[in-house]
Amino acid sequence: MADLTGLLHSVFGFTSFRPGQAEIVDAVAAGRNTLAIMPTGGGKSLCFQLPALASPGVTVVISPLIALMRDQVRALREAGVEAGALTSGNTEDETEGVFAALEAGRLKLLYMAPERLASPATIGLLRRINCTMIAVDEAHCVSQWGHDFRPDYLRIGDLRRALDVPLAAFTATADEETRAEIVTRLFDGIPPAIFLRGFDRPNIHLAFAVKDKPRDQVLGFAARRRGQSGIVYCGTRAKTETLARALTEAGHGSCAYHAGLDPEERRVVETRFQREEGLIVVATVAFGMGIDKPDIRWVAHADLPKSIEGYYQEIGRAGRDSLPAETMTLYGPDDIRLRRTQIDEGSAPTDRKMADHARLNALLGLAEAVACRRQVLLGYFGETAQPCGNCDLCDRPARLFDATEPVRMALSAMLRTGEWFGAGHLIDILTGTATAKVRDKGHDRLPTFAVGKAITKESWGAVFRQMMGRDLVRPDPERMGALRLTDAAVPILKGEAQITLRQDTVEGAVREPSVRAVVADADAPLLAALKAQRRALADAANAPAYVIFTDKTLIEMAETRPKTLDAMARISGVGAKKLESYGRIFLTVINGSAPETVHPARRRLAGRDAGALFDALRAAERDLARGAGGIGKPMSLGQGTLRRIAEARPSTLSDLDRIADLGSARLERFGEAFLAVIRDAE
Repeated sequence: MADLTGLLHSVFGFTSFRPGQAEIVDAVAAGRNTLAIMPTGGGKSLCFQLPALASPGVTVVISPLIALMRDQVRALREAGVEAGALTSGNTEDETEGVFAALEAGRLKLLYMAPERLASPATIGLLRRINCTMIAVDEAHCVSQWGHDFRPDYLRIGDLRRALDVPLAAFTATADEETRAEIVTRLFDGIPPAIFLRGFDRPNIHLAFAVKDKPRDQVLGFAARRRGQSGIVYCGTRAKTETLARALTEAGHGSCAYHAGLDPEERRVVETRFQREEGLIVVATVAFGMGIDKPDIRWVAHADLPKSIEGYYQEIGRAGRDSLPAETMTLYGPDDIRLRRTQIDEGSAPTDRKMADHARLNALLGLAEAVACRRQVLLGYFGETAQPCGNCDLCDRPARLFDATEPVRMALSAMLRTGEWFGAGHLIDILTGTATAKVRDKGHDRLPTFAVGKAITKESWGAVFRQMMGRDLVRPDPERMGALRLTDAAVPILKGEAQITLRQDTVEGAVREPSVRAVVADADAPLLAALKAQRRALADAANAPAYVIFTDKTLIEMAETRPKTLDAMARISGVGAKKLESYGRIFLTVINGSAPETVHPARRRLAGRDAGALFDALRAAERDLARGAGGIGKPMSLGQGTLRRIAEARPSTLSDLDRIADLGSARLERFGEAFLAVIRDAE
C-alpha cells in the first residue's frame, strides 16, 4: 500500500487531512464496506480518490450527473491522475480514449452514470478491467422517498454482489431513516463501517427573511455581492426566467435554468456557470447537484424549499472551498400553504405524507426560530451545538413577545367560523372590519368580532404566518385551503400552554448584516491579479478557473506571498503536477519577476524536507568537486542521483553506494561528507 499521506501532498497538494477524512480513507483503503455521511465541502471525493490511487486495479465511481463527473475527471487529470468517464455526454473520441486507457491499464478511476448499470455489458466490462472497488457518490439517491431518488441506484447492490468487491458510499444528506435505507439497498442490510462526520458547515452564514417585496429583496441581496458567483432558487420555472431578466437588467450576469429547457440549453448554462466568475444562475432545484464549483459565494431562496433536507443540500452548494459564504431564504404564508397543499394532494400513502409534513415542520421551525439557527438545523440531524455566531439571529437576537392571547383569539375565530376560512377573512373578523363577506356570513355578530382591533392587519398577518410555521394551523385542501387547527393548538386554546412569537418579524423586515470581506484590503490587488492570471490559463485550457487553482489557494498565495518554488509547494492545493505546470507563472505575478530556473529533479522535492537536504548535498558536492585540497580530478554527480540520496537518507556508505551507484572513486570523495550532511539534517 502506497503512503497515503505522501500521495495526499504530492498529488493533491494538501499537507494534512481535513477533520474526519483520515479514518474514512483508512477504512476504504483497507477494503472495508463503508458509508460516510460528511458535510458538503468536507472532502468526500478525496476519501475514495486517494485509496483508488494507492490500490491495484480500477475504482468505478457511480455518480448522478454528467457535469459532476466531467468536473471531477478534469480536476484529477489536472493533478496528474489518469481518470475517465463513460457518459451519454461523451464525444466518440472521448469514449475511445477512455477505453484505450482502460485496455492499457493506465486508468485508476472510471466514472459512470447509474443508468449505465442497466446494460448487461457493464458487469463484463468491469470484470475485464479488474474493478477492485465501487464508490457511490450522493448515495442518498437510493432512497425511494428521498428528494433526489434515482431508480438506477437500486441496481448498485446487485453490482456489488456480482463483482464481489468492497463498496464505499458517500452522501451529505441522510437522516436516520435514509441511512437505514442505504444500508438495506446497498449493503444487504449488513452494517458497513459507518462514519457520521457531522452536518455543520460553519463557514456558511444562515439567514431567513419574511417576504416583503421579494423581488427587491433578491435584487438587493445580489447587489451587495456584485461580482460573486451565486444561485437563486425559485419554486416555479416561470419565476426563474422573470427573476433572471430582472437581475440582468440590474447589471448582473445571470441566466435561468429549469427542467423545461432543452438539454443543450441546460448544458450551456452549466458550462457558463463553471467558467464565468460572478455569474448568477436563477434555477429550480433541477440545478446544482452536478456542479462541483467550489467558489459559489452565496445561495438565495426566493421561495421556501420543500424540506429541511432539500434546504440543507441547496445551501451546501455555497462555500465548498470552506471560505465564507452566505445564504438567504425568503418565505411567507403563501409558501407554507403551497408546501402543505403539495403534500396533502400528492399520491404518497398517509404515513409518508405525515413524514413529509414533519420534515416541512422542521424547516418551518428553522424559519421561525427565535435563537441560533445553526443549533436548530443541527438539532434536526441529531447534533448539539453552541450558538454559532454566524447566522442572522446570532448577529441580531430576535425580540420576542408573549403571543398566547392573540393566538387564542385567532384560534377561537377559526373555531367559531367552522374552520372554513383563510387568514384574510379571519383577520377582518379579528380587527372588526365589516366587509360584505363578513356581514353576509353574520360574522360581525360573533364574540370574536373586533377583539383584536388593537393589532394592525399587517401584524395579524405575521401572527398567522408564525402560527402556520409552528404547525398550529394548516390549510385544508378539502376546504379550498381554509385554515384548520392541529392537535398542537389545543393546549393553547384551552389555556394549558403558552406561546412566544417573534416581535421583530411582526413589525417588519429585519435589516441584513453587512457583507464580509474575503481578504484584507492590502492583499486585494494581488488577489485580483492572481485571479486574472488564472482566468487566462483557464480560458486557454477551455476549463473552469477553479480547476487551475481554487479561490482558497489563491487567497493563501496573496496572503503569504511565496518567493520560491519551495514556498509555493507549501500552499494548500498546490500538488507536484500543478507546481510544475503553474508554479513559475504565479510566482512571477506575485514577485514581479520570474524565479530562478530549477532542475526537474530538484523541483520534484519542492516544499519537502528532502528539498533542503538536496541543496545541502549539492553544496557539499560542489565543495569537493576537485577533492578536499581543490587540486584533484574534477568529479560531479547528476541531480537525479542527488534526489535519490535526499529521498532515501542512507546512513552507511554501503547504503549510499547501493542507492546512488557512485562507484569507488566517487564514494571515496563524497561518501563521508554526504553522510555527515544527512546526519546534520536529522
